[in-house]
Amino acid sequence: MNDLTQRAPETGLAGLKQHWRQDLQSGFFVFLLALPLCLGIAIASGFPSSAGIIPAVIGGLLVSRFNGSQLTIVGPAAGLIVVLFNAVQTLGDGDAMAGYRYTLAAIVVASVLQIILGLYRAGQLGALFPTSVVHGMLAAIGIIIMAKQSHIMLGVNTEFGSIFATIGQIPHSILNPTSGVAFIGISGLAILILWPFLKQPTLKKIPAPLVVLVTGMGLGQYFGIQHEHIHLFLLDQAYLDSHKHLIAPEFLVDIPDEIASFFYFPDFSKFMTLAFWGAVISICLVGSLESLLSTVAVDKLDPYHRVSDLDRDLLAVGAGNVLSGLLGGLPMIAEIVRSSANIENGAKTGWANFFHGLIFLFFVLLFPHLVHSIPLATLAALLVYTGYQLAAPRHFKEVLDIGVDQLALFVITIIGVLATDLLIGVALGIAAKLAIEYMRGVWPSNIFKIYFRIQRPDSETIVVKLWGSALFSNFLPLRNALMKLEPGKTIIIDFSDGYLIDHSVMKFIDDFSRDYQRRGGKCRQTGEALTKFSDNRLAARLMTVDDRKN
Repeated sequence: MNDLTQRAPETGLAGLKQHWRQDLQSGFFVFLLALPLCLGIAIASGFPSSAGIIPAVIGGLLVSRFNGSQLTIVGPAAGLIVVLFNAVQTLGDGDAMAGYRYTLAAIVVASVLQIILGLYRAGQLGALFPTSVVHGMLAAIGIIIMAKQSHIMLGVNTEFGSIFATIGQIPHSILNPTSGVAFIGISGLAILILWPFLKQPTLKKIPAPLVVLVTGMGLGQYFGIQHEHIHLFLLDQAYLDSHKHLIAPEFLVDIPDEIASFFYFPDFSKFMTLAFWGAVISICLVGSLESLLSTVAVDKLDPYHRVSDLDRDLLAVGAGNVLSGLLGGLPMIAEIVRSSANIENGAKTGWANFFHGLIFLFFVLLFPHLVHSIPLATLAALLVYTGYQLAAPRHFKEVLDIGVDQLALFVITIIGVLATDLLIGVALGIAAKLAIEYMRGVWPSNIFKIYFRIQRPDSETIVVKLWGSALFSNFLPLRNALMKLEPGKTIIIDFSDGYLIDHSVMKFIDDFSRDYQRRGGKCRQTGEALTKFSDNRLAARLMTVDDRKN
């Protein structure tokens, strides 16, 4: 039986009874992958390490029971590190604990907004952001993570100024590392880079982050790294004296032994300030957008081709985030790396996410002392690698292949985020996209309004006829109309009287066509492009001479 015809597993208690072995196994492997990442993300965000465990437990035990997807794993994500760290710094005015509690309040309010978006069926709004701008935002986040975590990976305590200053200090940290700590961090990074190239199939099944974690803990014991200091055999006294200002006071993860000490409560006293609402909007925007994009990506990996309910997913994640913020935890999203591992390890239903959360809970209750022995350099290496994955050179090439215009939007967004902040950077990218469309001849009235008609020449054929331009900023009605079409028909998308069809629309139509065909229908496009902005099949294109003549 092939992918297109196999029956999707049962859900609910029936799914648990039928697939608990596969889901338990996958949940355990995902836990091994998630543990170091959750701890590292919390610390990098300016939160206590325990704040990374709270959302993993809540996401698994509660959110997995009523979200709109089957195979996504929800938990803390690297994409929110920059937003949360900036919120702690800005709201705290130098007081880390106060900033943390103010940020918890911002998480709660942002999560309430997520619930409202879910109730008003706003899950589709993720489509309103140009693809290249979203990728540019994630790449900028990756650059910031790499820049800040590289110093921690090398065991150097540096004052973070602007991101450009932080990047500029990297050569100094490379030349003045804390030797044993740097060895742990660089060893971990090397394992992450080399592990995918292993030929031995059994070893490849072991999650690389778990190998990094165990190796780091072993090296930490070997070098004698302790919580308040490092042994003198690690560094000679002359080095300590001459580089005292460079050495971080803590090298190991600190986590409470008592479960009650995990919890901190939000402080809403800055509710009426502009900085507070800037944090709220940033957390809501980045968290919602990244979660929606990840859920859609996971659906494409699902061997049973199940389609998630994005509105329900947003509602469930928002509800989970309210509880997490009230208890002192990070916000959670649907996370692509852990979700991909979930699928690779044979998960069948949402119970895999439940087991992942349950194992997390038992681990911190029974083995908190193991967390104490994890070197911060190990977690920093994981985050440097994660940041690189977000901003790898291949992303620049992939965007360039779609068109020079898309690369320009990508780079503008990156520079905007690095030079200002996330919201302004994304706004600059969107403004640049709208300016490009106007310069290409799109009518101002067509930028936010689309013109199309659905025709049915016979009982088996549906023609979607487009006039004018289809853009990221106006194609939501077209998207909704296509998603409502009944399966099993032949859909013809007629661009012959269109003007400008942008990359975001072409990408959606390509995804829609493949999904529609998986469900037994047919889908094709008609209309020859007058100009394509690259040889990529999903590149933006002009169909007629000038939209102003229409």
